[in-house]
Amino acid sequence: MTTRAKLTVYSALATTLAALCMLPLLTTRSWLTHAVLVIGVVSAVGAGLRRSPLFRWAVPVAQLLVLLLLMLLGFAGSGMTGGVLPGPNAMRVLGQVFSSGIDDIRQYAIPAPPTAGLRLILVSSVGLISVLVDTVAVTYRRSALAGLPLLTLYSIGNGLAGEHGSWVWFGLAAAGYLLLLFAEGEDRVSRWGRVFRGGARGTIGSGRVSPGGRQVGVLALALAMLLPVFLPRWGSGLLDSGPGGTSGKGTAGGVATSLDPLVSLEAAISKPSDNELLTYTLDSDLADQIYLRTGSLDQFDGTEWKLSSSVVSDLPATLPSPEGLRATDVPRIEGDFQISDRLEKSWLPMPYPAASVQLPNRGEWKLDPLTRTVLPADDKAIRGLHYQVSALDLRPTADELRTAPLAPQDIREHYTVLPTDLPPVVAEQARAVTAGARNDYDRATALVNWFTGPQFRYDTNVAGGTGSDAIAVFLRDRRGFCVHFASTMAAMARVLRIPSRVAVGFTPGDSKGGDVYSVTGRMYHAWPELYFSGYGWMRFEPTPSRGVPARYQEGSTTPTTAPTQQPTAAASSAAAVPTPTSSSDCTAKQRQLGDCGSRSKAATAADEQSWLLSPQVLGTLAGVLAVIALLLVPMSWRAALRRRRLGAGGRRRPGGDGPAELTDAQVLAAWDELVDSAWDLGIPPDESRTPRSAARRITETAELDADAAAAAGRLALATERVLYAPAGQVTTAPLAADVRTARRGLLAGAGRMGRTRALLLPPSSAQLWWRISDAVRAARTAVGTRAERAGAAVSGPVRRLVTRGRGKRSTPGS
Repeated sequence: MTTRAKLTVYSALATTLAALCMLPLLTTRSWLTHAVLVIGVVSAVGAGLRRSPLFRWAVPVAQLLVLLLLMLLGFAGSGMTGGVLPGPNAMRVLGQVFSSGIDDIRQYAIPAPPTAGLRLILVSSVGLISVLVDTVAVTYRRSALAGLPLLTLYSIGNGLAGEHGSWVWFGLAAAGYLLLLFAEGEDRVSRWGRVFRGGARGTIGSGRVSPGGRQVGVLALALAMLLPVFLPRWGSGLLDSGPGGTSGKGTAGGVATSLDPLVSLEAAISKPSDNELLTYTLDSDLADQIYLRTGSLDQFDGTEWKLSSSVVSDLPATLPSPEGLRATDVPRIEGDFQISDRLEKSWLPMPYPAASVQLPNRGEWKLDPLTRTVLPADDKAIRGLHYQVSALDLRPTADELRTAPLAPQDIREHYTVLPTDLPPVVAEQARAVTAGARNDYDRATALVNWFTGPQFRYDTNVAGGTGSDAIAVFLRDRRGFCVHFASTMAAMARVLRIPSRVAVGFTPGDSKGGDVYSVTGRMYHAWPELYFSGYGWMRFEPTPSRGVPARYQEGSTTPTTAPTQQPTAAASSAAAVPTPTSSSDCTAKQRQLGDCGSRSKAATAADEQSWLLSPQVLGTLAGVLAVIALLLVPMSWRAALRRRRLGAGGRRRPGGDGPAELTDAQVLAAWDELVDSAWDLGIPPDESRTPRSAARRITETAELDADAAAAAGRLALATERVLYAPAGQVTTAPLAADVRTARRGLLAGAGRMGRTRALLLPPSSAQLWWRISDAVRAARTAVGTRAERAGAAVSGPVRRLVTRGRGKRSTPGS
């Protein structure tokens, strides 16, 4: 492998190792495979173009164009013509995906879901860094400066990862940079020729960097990784803004975490865990039916449900009165909560509506007064937290909710807003389901009964999402998990002018004995909250086989959401509904959560494998194949040229069996093949030499054996006879056999890497580029000449008429 090829490989490797620090940013790792493919294509394009007679500045420009094409192939599929060629809307589609990625950065916490926008930002960023590193280190041979883009990539990735980062990423990134420096050192030494090392016998070195350089680099890396262990830690710095200064929403009362609860919820549901997240006690006879609400999302913009409030305040000891609650003498429930170390990021779980909360680190928590959500100012604030909550024990009856007055105008205006692009099927279905209902409670109950009926199936092997498109797909397929049921019912309630929002949190915990309950990773849940005047926000449970229906749902004359309503025949379907079994060890709580019977385990595998057939990866693979095909052009052209020169393909060979007269063109073709074969193996042609001198140079440089040297000499003599001898002399020597003999000698002394390069990327293929350039230049000249002739043919008569008219006007007496 040549030193330039080593630099190309090591620059790609260094970029890949530095990009590993960005793995914690998303919940899946499939984007890295996409990024590695992009790095490979960009590096291969650079390697190919550096062998062509282009200006050095043209190489990175071409790499950037290829990078843009790869991004279009991978992320702008709807704007591509035939899935390969960019269409007129390709850039607009790519811009929309990029804009959605910017919005995702603002909304999602780390690790974020692998949305198309976030994957585009990550893959394109890694690709851009790859172009910069390749340009600096290989095209301009300044490997030391290539550390700056690598450091930028590592700093941004590790800084965003935060506590998910690791010293391993630094070690890998630094190792890649050192390998790049070592490769450049060998390249610099090799350009000085062989180095005399002054050994005992005057041996000559190989032109490699001495082992001492490698030892210094490895030692520096080891010190950089070990020294921080023994240095003191500082609590603040240039990027630390003190308490509450973590990234998030800027607010008047403080800073709230950027955690997106639905993203965490979807990730937890797709990969359920039995790890205990928290334990609690509640002094209530309904403790096994009380949900632990972490927050609610009150704004629906057509893309997702999210928290609309941009202002949070310091957390007071006593929370304000719940919105819409009329009674003042409501009994309370006292609860004691202990968070485990497994729950790293979450809003504060509490029964709703909480009246007060006692926290040891109150300054690390903020309150959103609109939704009564308690948010951490630091994502680590909840880990290991012990706190107490006092909540109101609301127990309205079905008849009380049925006769509740209409919600106030301001509540209806805020909590019934819908996006303009909401699919019509949402409104049509909502009105059809509730056609016989006469009040908001009966409408809500009708929606719950419809969702928990046999036509819907609980299935976690479905793509997440709460936007308009996801709701339309859910209503069409009627398969999904709690996020789909909650967001769809809330949207349908808004269509019916019922104030609604989506709450997130946990279903009731499992009893550990006595009044202690345990919440695991399988109890993540989402549900809709509907507003009723005099009582505030009431929970409804539309998800089949999950959760517990509220008492006011059970007391109604309509069916409940008990899991026993689910059809047992659905268990045999491809996306089976978890159905209860009659086993004696299956508790009522497990039946409510759908943990009895067989459960599909394919969700995780599907999430990990779905990227293989994604349009992004397929588009990138198509781009890779196109680049590979482009790189095979020099090899194919060179092989075809060799066959034509030596007369293969069924035609009479110049030096075939038996005496044959060769034309001058055949002799010169044989000589050109010898010169190009030597060029491919590292001996460029020298036009100033005669054929005999050139043959001697090839023989000495390649150290040909006797047979190969004699064959090269015969080719040189035949060529000189054609060039310099009087006309009429003919050549009958088997020149094709001589070319093959000399070429075998060249290949024998070239080494494996030299032979591979001569086969795949023959330097003599630069003649193809020269021919194409000459043809383009000749075509341009011909077109220009014809255009001038056509212009002259058109303008000539007009010019003559104008000249003749001027002559008449200048004639006296006219």
